[in-house]
Parts: sequence; structure tokens; C-alpha cells
Amino acid sequence: MTGAVRHPFFITFATNSETMIVITGAAGFIGSCMAAKMNEMGREDLILVDDFSKEHKRRNWENLKYADKIARDDFFAWAEQNAAQVDCIIHLGARTDTTEFDYSVFEALNVYYTQRMWTFAARHGIPLLYASSAATYGAGELGYVDDENLAYKLAPLNPYGRSKNEIDKWILKQALQPPYWYGFKFFNVYGPNEYHKGRMASVIFHSFNQIKETGNVKLFRSHRPDYADGMQLRDFVYVKDVVRVLYWFMVHHPQSGIYNLGTGQARPFLSLAESTFRAMGLEPNIEFVDMPADIRDKYQYFTEASMRKMRTAGFKRGFYTLEDGVKSYVRQYLLKGRFYE
Repeated sequence: MTGAVRHPFFITFATNSETMIVITGAAGFIGSCMAAKMNEMGREDLILVDDFSKEHKRRNWENLKYADKIARDDFFAWAEQNAAQVDCIIHLGARTDTTEFDYSVFEALNVYYTQRMWTFAARHGIPLLYASSAATYGAGELGYVDDENLAYKLAPLNPYGRSKNEIDKWILKQALQPPYWYGFKFFNVYGPNEYHKGRMASVIFHSFNQIKETGNVKLFRSHRPDYADGMQLRDFVYVKDVVRVLYWFMVHHPQSGIYNLGTGQARPFLSLAESTFRAMGLEPNIEFVDMPADIRDKYQYFTEASMRKMRTAGFKRGFYTLEDGVKSYVRQYLLKGRFYE
């Protein structure tokens, strides 16, 4: 067999078994969907990396086609022995609980582990894609433009967002870089394989389950006079669009940098809830409740990704509308208890 084919400026998709694509967070939400996307595109030479001891995540990955799976804590020992065969690293593993306020919880995985991943990729000339977050924008005082010069001025509202911004700032200072690298500021991602996320699952997931159990949906009441109840706005992006974008960047290798990944269109929570009811064939029945006090002063009332940078980079395809994305998620997955695999 021949070895991996590598060009200094892009990934070459050789088909022999000696090439590998590493996906971290592969037992989680976006990571498992990314692995499923790779399978759809004919790639089975995947190295899945995560903590695979968590049984409640097993269904996310057990039916995927892959070459091997590596425990997160064992990855770098494995990687040093196999670096020549790694075509690309897609680093999606992270702690994502926005309600956790102990920064040290995020430091180990979101900051230090990502720093090690970057250093490894840069030293061995391996392209790297990693997960940043729209949480870095805080309350949006400076807008939602993915201008890397703004990273040093942003004020995230919680330790999770701070950890993501710290790694963005660290990466932007590095002289030694992978041949191509991309950080993606994910906005509000929803879709299959988030069954395990509990409180941090999407509002669509929670709405679906509330409707099944009670026949209605509870949305947070607005605690600001400039927003009516249910009219808080977020940029909701379907996970199928997210993994399609990641795959496009991996193949087309535009200019390295940090990119927003949303739809570019903010939509009200009220529209999301109404779409969930309609996808289930039901009339909307919505109740407003007070927002928990522990998140009230850290809550984003508006997020909307500026997508100009990504469009300029060459990604021209459209995104699911909120209505179409919710319909797909509810009817193809939630109602059937299916996974994206």
C-alpha cells in the first residue's frame, strides 16, 4: 500500500487504509454527526476520539463506520506514532455547559487540550478544524462579526464562552501554524444526536418533549422592555448544515482563520416553538415562564451571525430555514427516535 498523499496546501483524499481523519468529540452531538457525514461521503478511515465510557452516548457512535476509536486521554500517545497518516483533525470535543460557572472545569479540555492539539497539528503539518462558539460574543455589544481583531475586546457572559475566546486569542498569536486551520463560532446548533445533552440540548428538543408530555411548551418570559415575550432572537442552525460547512472547508481549503457558523438570520423563540408544534401536526399551545435567576443577567437576547466572511471564502450554498430544519429534525428523527448515523 502507498502512504498518505499530502500536499503542502491542501488535503488529498487518498483511498488507501493508511490515511486517517481524526474526529474528537465523536461520541457527542456535532462530532458524531460529523462522523456520519464523513461516512455519507464515503470516508470510513476515521479515528474517533472521546470518552467512550459514557453509555448514554453509545448510540451516537456505535453504528458509525470507522477505522479505530481512541480514548481522549490516550490520543496524543497514539497520535505521535501515527502522525504521518493523519490527513486532517476535526477537533469538536469540548465542555459546553453554559450554566457551569467554575472556569477550571473548562480550562482542561477547552483550552489546554486544544492547545496541545494545535501544537501537534502545527508541528506535523496537519490541517486542523476546531470548535469555537458564538458564546465568545457575550451580549453582542460589539456585534457578531467574525473579525479576528475583535477577539481581544470581547466579553463573554460565562466561563464556557470565556474558555472559547481564550483559545481563539491564543491561536491567533501562534507563529507555528498548521498548513490550513479553521475555528468555527457555532451559533445555536440543533438536530439529531443531542439526546444525551440534558439541560443543554436545543430548545427544539425540549419543546418536542414538553409537547409530548404536557401538550404545551414553556418559553422564557422576556425580562427586558425592548423584547416582547417569546421574541428573543437567536441564529438557529441545523446540524446538517454545520457538518456540510465543515466538510466543505476540509475539501476546499479557503483562507485560514476564525469563521462564524450560523445561518445569518436571527429568528424568535416563538417561531421555533410554533414550528415544532406544526411539525408534530398540532396547534401551538405556548406558556411563558420566568427565566431562572442564575442565568438572567447572562442571557443573550439577540444573536445573528455575520456570514460575509464565509461567503467571501467561497461557501455559497444556502441553509435550512428554521421551519424546514425543525420539520426535518422532528419528523425524521425525534418522532422516530432515530440518530444521524
